[in-house]
Amino acid sequence: MIWDEEFETMPREALESLQAYRLRKIAERVYATVPFYKEAFDRAKVHPSRIKSLDDLKRLPFTNKTDLRDNYPFKLFTLPLHEVVRIHASSGTTGKPTVVGYTRRDIDTWSSLMARTLSCAGVQKGDVVQNAYGYGLFTGGLGFHYGSEKLGATVIPISGGNTKRQIMIMEDFGSTVLVCTPSYALTIAEAMDEMGVTKDRLKLRIGIFGAEPWSRNMRQQVEARLGIQAVDIYGLSEVIGPGVSVECIEAQNGLHIFEDHFIPEVIDPDTGDALPFGEEGELVFTTLTKEAFPVIRYRTKDITRLFPEPCRCGRTHVRMDRVTGRTDDMLIIRGVNFFPSQIESLLMNIDGLEPHYQIIVRREGTLDTLEVRIEVNEAVFSDEIRKLEALEKKVTSECKEILGISARIKLVEPKTLQRFEGKATRVIDERKIQ
Repeated sequence: MIWDEEFETMPREALESLQAYRLRKIAERVYATVPFYKEAFDRAKVHPSRIKSLDDLKRLPFTNKTDLRDNYPFKLFTLPLHEVVRIHASSGTTGKPTVVGYTRRDIDTWSSLMARTLSCAGVQKGDVVQNAYGYGLFTGGLGFHYGSEKLGATVIPISGGNTKRQIMIMEDFGSTVLVCTPSYALTIAEAMDEMGVTKDRLKLRIGIFGAEPWSRNMRQQVEARLGIQAVDIYGLSEVIGPGVSVECIEAQNGLHIFEDHFIPEVIDPDTGDALPFGEEGELVFTTLTKEAFPVIRYRTKDITRLFPEPCRCGRTHVRMDRVTGRTDDMLIIRGVNFFPSQIESLLMNIDGLEPHYQIIVRREGTLDTLEVRIEVNEAVFSDEIRKLEALEKKVTSECKEILGISARIKLVEPKTLQRFEGKATRVIDERKIQ
């Protein structure tokens, strides 16, 4: 079902005309109310009155996370605090948190976008949504909560953690939709096995998973173990939270970006130049309808590509590929660049391995080393030593072939690596500690 047919299926020419109008309005707004943007626009020698078309977007300056932190907590708000009804913030684990605000109208817009998102993922009125995203300053929990209610679904605000209770609630309350991180979905599946709860005892039919990069192979694992269709979702607090883009249930092939509210770009992360459709680079967003905290050309650091081909679901908005990594998560080992998701894709294609792994980077003398710890399944672990050695050799060989560097592969017992209730931490870079 399409939630907002007028806008989601808008012809391209009309959509771009709407975007250009909203872009000029939002540029005028931030220029008039936020000193940071006025100074940045003046430095770039561009005045909002000179924005005539979408082509003028590239003349506007970028905004990045450092700018948000430098203006902590409220200096990027376009309105006084008494007109802001909600504040969310990042965890601030790597510095000052980034703070975002919402007016009443922003909350209504966000709720509608989340209802649109859930509908795109196949959720309907009457579904029971088990919301295992965290509530609080993180936008995930409340975003899904308000969107589910707007749609007319029944929401269970269980938040993350307490996995056995999650499963009990899922079975007893008849949850039909699970929303959480993909790694936590696998943790739930694992706990179901331990409890003897089979997927046919549940009514689950859809999972909406995001907040961390995950591979197509992991999707297959989640779908098989939970008996659902798994849909990828994307969002970030700086732009609005969840509700920026989502896969449709019909195709599960690329995430529809809601372009009537957000203009996406993909740029070369080194030069800042815009890249054509299909080329991989850093994702950049400009918000068009937010009141309290709009952003202009916000550099997300997420790596993806855009493709404009029509989708069989009927939506006309451009789609983004699943995020393969972040510019700040990219590992460089002995001059070779790669993302953890590449290792995940490799591991998921080898029988006997579980989807739980950890990457450890060290510096030994002047040489960087890569160690990958991978859980094996129970059958493999109880097998003969020579078979384990053969599996380890196979993984080592395929890592070398795909990544182009040697990695020390260490197969470990089932259920010995850390599990995560929220975003999974896959990489331990010990070089940063030294």
